[in-house]
Amino acid sequence: MKCPKILAVWLAIAGLTVAPIMPAHAAINSMSLGASYNAQKTSITFRVYSSQATRMALYLYASGYGVQDSATYVLSPAGSGVWAVTVPVSSIQAAGITGAVYYGYRAWGPNWPYNASWGKGSAAGFISDVDASGNRFNPNKLLLDPYAQEMSQDPLNTSNQNADVFASGASYRTIDSGTYAPKGIVLSASGQSTGTKPTRAQKDDVIYEVNVRGLTKQDPSIPTQYQGTYYGAGLKASYLASLGVTAVEFLPVQETQNDANDVVPNSDANQNYWGYMTEDYFAPDRHYAYNKAAGGPTAEFQAMVQAFHNAGIKVYMDVVYNHTGEGGTWSSSDPTTATIYSWRGLDNTTYYELTSGNQYYYDNTGVGGNFNTYNTVAQNLIVDSLAYWTNTMGVDGFRFDLASVLGNSCLNGSYESAAPNCPNGGYNFDAADSNVAINRILNEFTVRPATGGSGLDLFAEPWAIGGNSYQLGGFPKGWSEWNGVFRDSLRQAQNELGNMTIYITQDANDFSGSSNLFQASGRSPWNSTNFIDVHDGMTLKDVYSCNGSSNSQAWPYGPSDGGTSTNYSWDQGMSAGTGTAYDQRRAARTGMAFEMLSAGTPLMQGGDEYLRSLQCNNNAYNLDSTANWLNYSWSTDQSNFYNFAQRLIAFRKAHPALRPATWYTASQVVWYQPSGAVATSSYWNNTSNYALAYTVNGSSFGDANSMYIAYNGWSGSVTFTLPAPPTGTNWYRVTDTCNWNDGANTFVTPGNEALIGGAGTNYSQCGQSLLLLISK
Repeated sequence: MKCPKILAVWLAIAGLTVAPIMPAHAAINSMSLGASYNAQKTSITFRVYSSQATRMALYLYASGYGVQDSATYVLSPAGSGVWAVTVPVSSIQAAGITGAVYYGYRAWGPNWPYNASWGKGSAAGFISDVDASGNRFNPNKLLLDPYAQEMSQDPLNTSNQNADVFASGASYRTIDSGTYAPKGIVLSASGQSTGTKPTRAQKDDVIYEVNVRGLTKQDPSIPTQYQGTYYGAGLKASYLASLGVTAVEFLPVQETQNDANDVVPNSDANQNYWGYMTEDYFAPDRHYAYNKAAGGPTAEFQAMVQAFHNAGIKVYMDVVYNHTGEGGTWSSSDPTTATIYSWRGLDNTTYYELTSGNQYYYDNTGVGGNFNTYNTVAQNLIVDSLAYWTNTMGVDGFRFDLASVLGNSCLNGSYESAAPNCPNGGYNFDAADSNVAINRILNEFTVRPATGGSGLDLFAEPWAIGGNSYQLGGFPKGWSEWNGVFRDSLRQAQNELGNMTIYITQDANDFSGSSNLFQASGRSPWNSTNFIDVHDGMTLKDVYSCNGSSNSQAWPYGPSDGGTSTNYSWDQGMSAGTGTAYDQRRAARTGMAFEMLSAGTPLMQGGDEYLRSLQCNNNAYNLDSTANWLNYSWSTDQSNFYNFAQRLIAFRKAHPALRPATWYTASQVVWYQPSGAVATSSYWNNTSNYALAYTVNGSSFGDANSMYIAYNGWSGSVTFTLPAPPTGTNWYRVTDTCNWNDGANTFVTPGNEALIGGAGTNYSQCGQSLLLLISK
């Protein structure tokens, strides 16, 4: 869950009136929304949706900030809730706009009908800030086109820090936002290639999650002007390829409120670094562009994608379609005051899910209100956005933040008129409903086949807040999911033995693909996205170096708020005087080894490869700081860990037996007790056993080697008796994560494996470590 500091409220839920019938979606952007030139570039057509507006006006500007409009045009109804106007380019130029065209809308509706005496900053025509039907029209607020392909700037930026400008309510409704508001920018095709998309099967991927700014912001190998930009990120493609990464997953890169991060650079802890407050679902974030001119961020993003594609690396985006950057009402007792800069002022009842009386927002996100994902037009925006990023921007897949909200089967009022469908008030996850957004996405797009080829890779964060929103394993076939159980089970096994009951069966299941979660729905091991750590929580090093979170630190490591209190982390006894830095590195090696040796799709956080630390801050969403940016000046220990990570990833890629397309059979994976006997039900069910081993039969996967993997969860050493390797071979050691093996060659390169022996050979394994052998 994301925890930015905004005015948000958790509200009680009751019934609403039935929402209007929405038009069906026949094709991608079937309503041709947005602003587009004609083929000859002699005119621009502007089309925007509002089912409740009674008047819509287009305002054109010569620049994005600080100037009055140069021309205005009244739009006409074009059917199905669409408003449209076509403007000759000659007229735009005659108005004094000779460069990029910036634009926004002003809208009137039932709560604020048009009055001919109205002027900017006027209350003429005003009835209410929000009416009984949930309308929040306010013509004093210039509105961003939800389909704008670029934005001029964020609402709050280096020139404006006054959020009141965009607010409704008695104190703010007559403040005109026109000169301050973000404008859409009319673009023509950039002509920049995004390269050839990789067709690799998802099962063969290793995902690297990172913030596009943090990837290069303090990288001395990148020219200063490109650090922290899309251009700079593209220059790191060869680095990630050499590490073994096959897919880079960027934290949100759609426009978000982060221009204000630079108001007081490197000292203001109340920033938006992660980017989970989306302002525009089509526009690449201008803050990350070296070329900030109109069209620059789009072309630069496309060039970055091309650089990664040229290196064989897929580009994934973390997308936030569950809520928007407008947030919720500013108070739980006063519904009149809310931020208005786009969706809310165009069609509040279409784009947001409203609670009883239509005054407030139903909230499963914790940051203001649900995007109305069961509404057809709101769904259209999601699908059209995904299509744009896929087809125009070259993106290969998406990770959906709080994706359970996209499985919501409740509309405004649907739980009053059809209560059985919405037993949890205004929220009910229902993967069986063909009309929920997660199924709509499957219907509109091709998911990449299991064997590889063209298509999208789709990843769900399968939880939200409240109701039946925790849905790990509950998404339909076609979706992969972030496997939080894998994370928790592994952390518990390593860090909580003695503090809680540990079930070896759960870990064994996780290591082989989590069939208990995904097999029944017809999915495969690779649909389990396996991770130990991600942006939302502790780093890999901190999982094994911290006894809990520490978020109230001074800049640059804090202060931050929020974050989970259930970290399953441990400093390996360092603070008690029983552990050392060697123990912490051993634990990190062991955790990463299990992640990369398990069936599923591994996901690592940027910086894990060199043991990056945030000094136990587990919710650093607000730190656009040197601590949160990756660091490329490494100690010897960090360089050694990089060697380990790089060779571990290469080993995974070299052995198809670790990347099964289907579930392991009993002949492919055999589980053993330390004695060498095959594990029985009595062994599995005894929670006092926490040492296990298994073999993976390489021959059935066309793999030249079979593998033996042993894990000792106890603090003391355990002797493992090795089973027989394939006929004519012996067991050779690839890695032992124990302290004695700490160094540059903990994980050996191919050909340098140490001979251990054959059947019956005893191997003494130190506590809390992993052993990997291959047959040859």
